[in-house]
Amino acid sequence: MTIFIFLIGLASLVLGAELLVRGASCLGLAIGISPLVIGLTIVAFGTSSPEVAISIKSALTDHPDIIIGTCVGSTIFNILCILGLSALIAPLVVSEQLIWYEVPIMIGAHLLLLAMCFDGTIDRIDALVLLGGIVSYTIFAIRKGRQEAKILADEYEKTLSQEISKPKPLIICKQLGFIITGLIFCALGAGWLLDSALILARALGVSELVIGITIIGASTSLPELATSVLATIRGQRDIAIGNVVGSNIFNILGIIGIAALIAPNGIAIAPSVLRFDLPVAITACVACLPIFFTGHKISRWEGMLFLGYYVAYTIYLILAAKDHDSLPLFSMIMMWFVIPLTLLTAVIVMYRTTRKHSF
Repeated sequence: MTIFIFLIGLASLVLGAELLVRGASCLGLAIGISPLVIGLTIVAFGTSSPEVAISIKSALTDHPDIIIGTCVGSTIFNILCILGLSALIAPLVVSEQLIWYEVPIMIGAHLLLLAMCFDGTIDRIDALVLLGGIVSYTIFAIRKGRQEAKILADEYEKTLSQEISKPKPLIICKQLGFIITGLIFCALGAGWLLDSALILARALGVSELVIGITIIGASTSLPELATSVLATIRGQRDIAIGNVVGSNIFNILGIIGIAALIAPNGIAIAPSVLRFDLPVAITACVACLPIFFTGHKISRWEGMLFLGYYVAYTIYLILAAKDHDSLPLFSMIMMWFVIPLTLLTAVIVMYRTTRKHSF
């Protein structure tokens, strides 16, 4: 029965996010926002609605580990799994805006969270700083996107001597209906998924943090997974990458900010978050930079590397949760063989790319 309720909650979250994304995307296009910015803001925030619902529910019921686990776990899943899988389908071309603006903002948001975690709690002052960050970023992204969209629209009208049609009120009302319905499904699904996940955590004998990072973090990222994969298949790769990067920014600045603001005692930070999980998320964010710089794309072999790291990270969490005898050997192999080999490969690729562009 618990698993059934979990699946019903998950289905409600996915359905709600799908309706929310569909309505918000059409509304964004109607008011003249570019596809990249739609991916970075409207689609990213919409697909993060399951994380929002889960985090608000967890904040009100005093489950801080679920909040941090869900947001940090979503960042790791979004980069390593979603970008990896999308790149396997088709190499992802990265825009200049992502390299110079959004990825550094994503890294900065995670470093800011790390600094706030050192005192063991994210309080309401920290929450206001995080929320101020997401508001500023959203305004910046939309303004920049509307400027670019206006330039494209002017070129379209000049070239074809045809004015772009204005959206009809009936269409706008229809998209608003999708958004409201999506929010209702997300709220219902969040309650069912959270309650069943807590029961599963107790039954499996693992912490709420591990459940948040693995099961809930991956489950609530299914809308991002579906959106990015479908966008890649359809050739809308700006939305595919923008969705992931924008979701990661919103998860840290927006979701944790909202949860910390409404939580009665703030969000308590478990030591393992500082020691392992948040550094892994930051490393995944930083790993995007050399890949994005080398040829402005994520190739298939880099996508496979991302997926391999996500599998290794998940295995580590399972072994650590069960205190398995093979954990020291697995950690040693990752620390002294896999990670150094990956770093060496990245350095070689960057060196070759630099030499190629210099000649």
